[in-house]
Amino acid sequence: MSRQLPIAAAARPVAVSFEFFPPKTEKMQATLWDCIKRLEPLAPSFVSVTYGAGGTTRERTHETVVRIARETGLKAAAHLTCVGHAKGEVDDIARRYWDEGVRHIVALRGDAPEGSGPYVPTPGGYAYAADLVAGLKRIADFEISVAAYPEVHPDAPDAAFDLDNLKRKVDAGATRAITQYFFDVDVYRRFIDRARAAGITVPIVPGILPVTNFAQVQKFSAACGATVPGWMAKLFEGLDDDPETRRLVAATVAAEQCRALAADGVDQFHFYTLNRADLAYAISHILGVRPARSA
Repeated sequence: MSRQLPIAAAARPVAVSFEFFPPKTEKMQATLWDCIKRLEPLAPSFVSVTYGAGGTTRERTHETVVRIARETGLKAAAHLTCVGHAKGEVDDIARRYWDEGVRHIVALRGDAPEGSGPYVPTPGGYAYAADLVAGLKRIADFEISVAAYPEVHPDAPDAAFDLDNLKRKVDAGATRAITQYFFDVDVYRRFIDRARAAGITVPIVPGILPVTNFAQVQKFSAACGATVPGWMAKLFEGLDDDPETRRLVAATVAAEQCRALAADGVDQFHFYTLNRADLAYAISHILGVRPARSA
């Protein structure tokens, strides 16, 4: 008989959080809200809403975050970036969130708009995420999450520089780091060892991306610096026209990844849902995260 992985929930309770993106159309909005309602009973620690490159989804992000805060029992976190805004504009956005009861910001440098070349700080704006974190803390006592890159940010000259940048964000007031997605659990393990050795003590939550479109993930990973292991390619081989089997494979791969990390003692997971609830819900269930039983 093959050895079975230990069930994470038996060792310690696990917390989850979910990331959504703001919808562009009414149909996409309906899909998003179906996703939110499906995941809400799992009582995630928080849910976050992304912010497009160059601030292109500014209003849609705001509307989605505020609606989640008003119409659900979820704690909503708004992504906010440095790109395309002067400091005063960013500060005004943050104050609006605070006034509307949103207490959690995911503070990011952000990417330059597509086709505009490499990132250049906006004149009169916050140059980098550490500057944004410090600015937000001057406005109000936000809970602030920041990004971490187990395989190094593509703009960083080396891993040491990238880790120093994470330390600057934490020293500026960040209370949590959420990683770029990764597929090899050893990548996360090595990164955690390096981060702790560098004196970074805040929670570093693994970002989990269940893969349903393997070709798309390969393309995106090449741009953002995430490694796609060869064994994953073999698992998805021949499934281009078989979406149901792809979903089963995706759930299996992500669940085994999470269970391996949980066996290491990891007790928080952040899921990049792509506005689809099915895989995130199933993996959360495997980890022991279930809706509360009614009395």
